[in-house]
Amino acid sequence: MPIRSWDIFCTVIDNFGDIGVCWRLARQLAQEHGHAVRLWVDDLASFARLAPELDPSAAVQHLAGVEIRPWQPGARDSTGDATPHDAVIEAFACHLPQAFLDRMAARQPKPAWINLEYLSAEPWVREHHAMPSPHPRLPLVKHFFFPGFEPGTGGLLRESMLGGQRQAFLSGAAAQAALWHRLGVTPRPDALRVSLFAYRNPALPALLEQWRAGGEAIHCLVPAGLAASQVAEWLGVPLQPGAPVERGSLCAQAIPFVRQEHYDELLWACDLNFVRGEDSFVRAQWAARPLVWHIYPQDDAAHRVKLDAWLDLFGQGGVAPEAAAALTDFWHAWNGYGNAVNWPRLRAQLPALAAIAPRWERRLQHPGDLAANLVAFCENQVK
Repeated sequence: MPIRSWDIFCTVIDNFGDIGVCWRLARQLAQEHGHAVRLWVDDLASFARLAPELDPSAAVQHLAGVEIRPWQPGARDSTGDATPHDAVIEAFACHLPQAFLDRMAARQPKPAWINLEYLSAEPWVREHHAMPSPHPRLPLVKHFFFPGFEPGTGGLLRESMLGGQRQAFLSGAAAQAALWHRLGVTPRPDALRVSLFAYRNPALPALLEQWRAGGEAIHCLVPAGLAASQVAEWLGVPLQPGAPVERGSLCAQAIPFVRQEHYDELLWACDLNFVRGEDSFVRAQWAARPLVWHIYPQDDAAHRVKLDAWLDLFGQGGVAPEAAAALTDFWHAWNGYGNAVNWPRLRAQLPALAAIAPRWERRLQHPGDLAANLVAFCENQVK
């Protein structure tokens, strides 16, 4: 049966991680597939950082073709009398309100029910992707849907026009000038351009010192947030948008927190991108540029397994062994284990990493787009 409408439930974790994925998915289902999408979010104030037009106090609003409503996780019901749509996504095991589940069970035909999981390159993802889980009491079946990097997974979110938009940006001086004007940045043609989006990181001061003392000009652009505060502490002066601060070979500059569409342009315009969490990690790979990932830390160090799984997979993609080793060593240090950060070693391998990045980006398209894969899967579930 065709799927024409969706409910997506999201809790905002670490301000932007989960909502970044859900907002991108909701827009793509609405704009590329023409479906009705209702996005339930527990923290509209944080969400508004990604979508400045959003009204955090509104009970119902529409933005980019998506209906947006607040909800309260843990409450028996904070969804009013909303009738469930054709497909219901609980993003990252956020747990649906019981009253909403009851209405799902009463609906005919029953909606497809998806638990959209976190992204991982671990091999077990292929084995567990799309596995069913019957509800113990209600006549409902939930399926676990895993994004992934390989065939046999749900793939990654990628808008159909993304490649063309990136090419147009890179070949268009006016588009690049508009980005720099929007960010208050005067690009330095002689400098290596780096974007730095990270959690607070004990390894950052050592990296900044290596940039300061190195012989190569580094223009580091830091979105407002945790990393910008830490850079300001190291500099000893406030770091404000539009006011670059120089220390030796390093020029550090804060930039405004930008909406998702403009963040892609920043990634395209930089030579190296430091990213964090899940959404920016995926976008950095679509940018076809070298990247450094600050994975969300977990108490049991499970994040290290996830990080190494991606590095292992990337290393199988034709990257030179010395480039793969330098990247692995730096990522380990950046994420708090292994050796200290070694910028000269990574810098020496950036040309090789830049050369392999477009090939890796094409490889990631093989499993298909996550939104399209979700539509096809859910249509097979609704009878």
